[in-house]
Amino acid sequence: MTITDTSAVSSTESAVPVIAHWIDGALRASESGRTAPVYNPATGAVQAHVALADQAEIDEAIASADAGFRVWSGYSIAKRQSVMFAFREILNARKRELAEIITSEHGKVVSDAMGEILRGQEVVELATGFPHLIKGAFSENASSGIDVYSLKQPLGVVGVISPFNFPVMVPLWFVPIAIAAGNAVVLKPSEKDPSAALWLAKIWQEAGLPDGVFTVLQGDKLAVDGLLESPVVQSISFVGSTPIAQYIYETASKNGKRVQALGGAKNHMLVLPDADLDLVADQAVNAGFGAAGERCMAISVVLAVEPVADDLIAKITDRIRSLKIGDGAGVDGVEPDMGPLITDVHRDKVSSYVDIAEADGATIVVDGRGFTVDGHEDGFFFGPTLIDGLPTTSRAYTEEIFGPVLAVVRVDSYDEGLALINSGEFGNGTAIFTNDGGAARRFQNEVQVGMIGINVPIPVPVAYHSFGGWKKSLFGDAKAYGVHGFDFFTREKAVTARWIDPAARNDRAQGGINLGFPQNS
Repeated sequence: MTITDTSAVSSTESAVPVIAHWIDGALRASESGRTAPVYNPATGAVQAHVALADQAEIDEAIASADAGFRVWSGYSIAKRQSVMFAFREILNARKRELAEIITSEHGKVVSDAMGEILRGQEVVELATGFPHLIKGAFSENASSGIDVYSLKQPLGVVGVISPFNFPVMVPLWFVPIAIAAGNAVVLKPSEKDPSAALWLAKIWQEAGLPDGVFTVLQGDKLAVDGLLESPVVQSISFVGSTPIAQYIYETASKNGKRVQALGGAKNHMLVLPDADLDLVADQAVNAGFGAAGERCMAISVVLAVEPVADDLIAKITDRIRSLKIGDGAGVDGVEPDMGPLITDVHRDKVSSYVDIAEADGATIVVDGRGFTVDGHEDGFFFGPTLIDGLPTTSRAYTEEIFGPVLAVVRVDSYDEGLALINSGEFGNGTAIFTNDGGAARRFQNEVQVGMIGINVPIPVPVAYHSFGGWKKSLFGDAKAYGVHGFDFFTREKAVTARWIDPAARNDRAQGGINLGFPQNS
């Protein structure tokens, strides 16, 4: 599949392609004259530029989606379901191809990209069963001769704004459910890794989705604001940092839209003294350094209830030393454990947090600053980093780092650890490691966090539950996917109906003048 147009960024960059929009069922070359670079994070090279939409292209994309909605919403449930099943089959058959696109622009290891796709596919599979989840309800003879029933109908055109760290999984949290429910979607992917969205657009078309029902609008804040302010767009779904999530929520709400805006995180793992420390060390490394820590569900703080901290740090350190870092695409079929960060700007931001931790008195046990990979010296690599003794007043503790940085904070008791988690401004995910069922049950009831793992470090719910945190990790009306998703992408009509019995048309009980408020009988 070709994902670019043939226009050049400038005469000096004529070999660098421009990644296009997908509007009305086809690639749409941009005429805005604005672009942003798309890097290969493993080499640091600019491999393409992505178009940044102007207002005319934003309006064109939304208008095309509106026309697509008017066609798609008229399809029968059976016909919509057949498209959903076809999309699922194509995605499953070609997922390796998609994973390689993700790795080429994001940098994550191909097997990790495959995992992202498979978790997204769980939501696709949930969406294939949508007829059961959009059924209304019926009450016969609610009052004498009167039936009351409800209908669930699509919203119309909906906007999805997705982050760079999961260019496929996050769109698949929203898009299949929105489309199955009868809506048309305008997806604004991250400008850092935009090509996977175009790949999805192509296979939606192959699955039989009418033109306009799935649109990809490439862009920056101008495109975001265009979706937030358009009177045609009925809802916004977003995943990203907390400041932007709050902006999305406030702006979209002001413009009368439904909003689900998932923000940032600072996820803690509470380790009790009875826990299996080998299991804890394995899972801390997996959850802290997978995808180079660029996950909103990554564990970034281990709260070690003494006296386990020294042993746990030693075990984590041993495991870090064995990790292989390199190009996520692998060499000769052999993949590394961890790839680079998305950009050099982000790498430098992550490094600055380690500087802050050190300046605040923490001990840098394993230092990933200045990490390079032979043959990829210009890549955006940052080594796994382990910090001990991080003060809870440090910005390296309170703020989301979004990189492969894991801090161990020593606490004296369960209560102290719980208090630290609950005092944070985020409430996305957390975990407890223990062999004490009573302690685990107490934790799940007392912790003020939306997603909880018990001996599970990344507790992302399965598709038929819903994803979302508390506090500044979630703004808006609903969590992602599951029942929340179908409720979000539909609105209910309640119908009260009376059909006059032809044999009783002269019965005054069936008519007559009565100015009082209607009463049930």
